[in-house]
Amino acid sequence: MSEHDPTRLHANPLVRELGKLPEDFQREDLLDIIERRGITNVRLRYPAYDGRLKELKVPVLNYRQIECILAEGERVDGSNIFKGMIDPASSDLYVVPIYSTAFLDPFSENTLSVFCRFFDKNGKPAPTSCDNILAKCAISLQKKTGIELQAMGEVEFYLMFDPAGLFPAQPQSLYHEAAPFSKMSAVVDEIMLAIAQITGSVKYCHSEVGNITEISSERPDIDGKHMEQYEIEFLPSPIEKAARDIMLAKWVIRCVAMKHGYNASFAPKIDEGDAGSGLHIHLHFFRDGEQQVIDRRGRLTDTSRKIIAGLLTLAPSLTAFGNTVPSAYLRLVAHQEAPTLVCWGKGNRSALVRVPLGWQNVGNLDKKANPDQIEPFVRDYERQTIEFRVPDGSADVYLLLAAMCVAAEHGLTMKDGLKVAQKLYVVGNVSKIADRLESLPQSCFESARALQKNRRIFERGAFPKAAIDFAIKRLLDKNDKDMNMRLSQLSNKDRLIEARKIMYRYLHEM
Repeated sequence: MSEHDPTRLHANPLVRELGKLPEDFQREDLLDIIERRGITNVRLRYPAYDGRLKELKVPVLNYRQIECILAEGERVDGSNIFKGMIDPASSDLYVVPIYSTAFLDPFSENTLSVFCRFFDKNGKPAPTSCDNILAKCAISLQKKTGIELQAMGEVEFYLMFDPAGLFPAQPQSLYHEAAPFSKMSAVVDEIMLAIAQITGSVKYCHSEVGNITEISSERPDIDGKHMEQYEIEFLPSPIEKAARDIMLAKWVIRCVAMKHGYNASFAPKIDEGDAGSGLHIHLHFFRDGEQQVIDRRGRLTDTSRKIIAGLLTLAPSLTAFGNTVPSAYLRLVAHQEAPTLVCWGKGNRSALVRVPLGWQNVGNLDKKANPDQIEPFVRDYERQTIEFRVPDGSADVYLLLAAMCVAAEHGLTMKDGLKVAQKLYVVGNVSKIADRLESLPQSCFESARALQKNRRIFERGAFPKAAIDFAIKRLLDKNDKDMNMRLSQLSNKDRLIEARKIMYRYLHEM
């Protein structure tokens, strides 16, 4: 094995065992693993419009049977997986394994899991399945602009458990805290390693700000519980893989929590005044294999500025996919490090789009920390990203990333993209210029109206009409018109009671 063999130290044990990267996996490789490891169960996994991972359990009966499953997939009822999108009269779909996604299931002994792609009765990509909508939007972006979009998510979540009383941490003070003040540190280690082995894309994990010392509720699953907030951040990946990674991460987090007798929640907001859980999406992009985020001097390229302009222009309607429950709009409030106004900035955590710190002009930092280091480090890729800070844990991640492809395409093809970016750039406190900036929607109802207004842009960008209709109906069904105005008219005590009812209702959505 050569010094720079990419399979060395790879997190996925199948990569090390087969001596090849996931993108090189073949059907014969999976059959070899099944035979060599005595795999007795293959699980076909796929996304649905409720934001959760679905599965079909297939026992290994004999070589020919499991070879057939891997080669041709199985039938599923699309009208239930994509309820409201597919007519029950013509609902049969095929789920066909994507070999590169295979992993050893950490929650079921002798089980190999593999993600699937949906196909229709004619063997073509199913037009209204969320995976194929994302693929079509990414292809449309690349064909029309030459840009290949990569993404990475920051998945924030709370773990809920009985308070221990030892080494108590103060509310809203858990950011990057370690044990013993961070009580769930060992559980989060297990979560992080399981996700890393499955995806090979985990960047890091850390405790987040949120630390809710005790909840008082009529719901027995949360009454009296202590809650700690954590974040898993990924490395940039091709956009379809990024969607899979986020969905798999949420599945792992819930499964590990349940294994230890805890609850986990990705709810946008759990209590008033406490940190909400976002799902920030970082973008990285290429043209002809060359990164297009910054130029040789470390400055944002025109391509970056135009993509930012597209994200800002369509931001109100992007909430239709990234903020899908009423409690999402209790997170998007001022002074909570969550965006409320359509603008962008560098390093500004209150901006809707943020350009985070990069590594320009600071090569070989290890030499400064370790003066005796001899061998220089040569970076082989650029790490600068653009961060979209609006989405939260209720996001329909496949449709969100598809919509972000549309926004990038819109920004790159609009005539005045650079002017829009220049106009919406802010420095310092965003609230001081609030009267000059457009506000984000304040309810699912307003989000639905924003999507309806811009639906032609999304449909031109490869969204099927049925997907837009579905997203709008899903939002309107929440019946939250004038939610914030109604809450503002209540006394402080009554407002908190009513706000908590809204927040607790969506603890386990998506």
